[in-house]
Amino acid sequence: MAGNFKMMAKTLYGFEPILAKELRDLGAGHVEEGVRNVTFEGDTGFMYKANLCLRTALKVYKPLKTFKVFNEKDLYNHIYSLDWPALFDAEKTFAIDSTVTSDVFNNSMFVSLKAKDAIVDKFRAVVRQRPNVSTQDPDVRINIHIFKNICTVSLDSSGNSLHQRGYRILTNIAPINEVLAAGLLLKSSWDGQTDFLDPMCGSGTFLIEAAMIACNVPANINRESYAFMHWKDYDSELHQKIVEASLKKTREFHHKILGYDKAPSAVRKSQENVENANLSDYITVERKDFFYTEKPVEGKLQMVFNPPYGERLPIEVEEFYAKIGDTLKQSYPGTNAWMITSNLEALKFVGLKPSQKIKAFNGKLEAKFVQYEIYEGSRKAKHHNNPS
Repeated sequence: MAGNFKMMAKTLYGFEPILAKELRDLGAGHVEEGVRNVTFEGDTGFMYKANLCLRTALKVYKPLKTFKVFNEKDLYNHIYSLDWPALFDAEKTFAIDSTVTSDVFNNSMFVSLKAKDAIVDKFRAVVRQRPNVSTQDPDVRINIHIFKNICTVSLDSSGNSLHQRGYRILTNIAPINEVLAAGLLLKSSWDGQTDFLDPMCGSGTFLIEAAMIACNVPANINRESYAFMHWKDYDSELHQKIVEASLKKTREFHHKILGYDKAPSAVRKSQENVENANLSDYITVERKDFFYTEKPVEGKLQMVFNPPYGERLPIEVEEFYAKIGDTLKQSYPGTNAWMITSNLEALKFVGLKPSQKIKAFNGKLEAKFVQYEIYEGSRKAKHHNNPS
């Protein structure tokens, strides 16, 4: 517990301001936005808390050393100079992830192999034993980032990406990444103060992330392991205290979270994932075709959904997106509707003017996250009041 140190959290494109706010709200110091990352300071307990609570972080790194490299010998010597046996035991398996943008090195695999040699040689020299490499499921992950001739070596405290929350056992053809879902919900200003509907809920990711935000449930409460648990300085008592303190900050939610899907298999998957997340008290999933529904609640409704793009799920794009617009217009007055799609042509067929369009990436697909504000007093009501 030797005071504060610098860390870096990785995120998705455009989520840097949201992640920075999350970090400040959690109590991080010296928060600075980068490109797809945010740097900050905190102690060991805060590192545990960041992994548990951050909704829009993919990884939390603990930098060990930054240095200049001009050749492979520099790389080897600097990495060898670190006291690796003080960080983890020789019985642990490890893996190295390298990202390289440099004239000095043009092959990330080569950098990883060179770094592996240095770490293994250091263990042999100090403890006469060597740890094994495991690319599948390593105990310890090391990250090497080389930009031009600046190299940073970090410990990856998260292990598997933090979007793997642990609740989603079953998925559909094109599930949305949990971090992407949480970030989009926060971009849509979802705060749990109204009813919520995902009318094409698939495996239930938006529903679950919306409920966790509404109830202030830590994002990764269902996760069983993190890479920091394999470090020599892992403090399980401190970690447990952080988990308990975070759970005490949950809050009650007094509205409805509803999910529809017309596929029975999707409804089943959603329900099972909701159960795995222990959120069945807050979320109801029903088999319904959105195009034959009406607004299920009085008052304001927040809607966020990920319709098919016509990429992996075959649809008649023009007709499908026109129906989205018609259904919203005719049956969902008083609704703040948001959807993400990578089919930018399809948006033309919705027939509604978006209030906002935000660039996002769903995997490698460039997408738009668009908002449609459907006001109270639908066209039907206006027609009824003003007969021509």
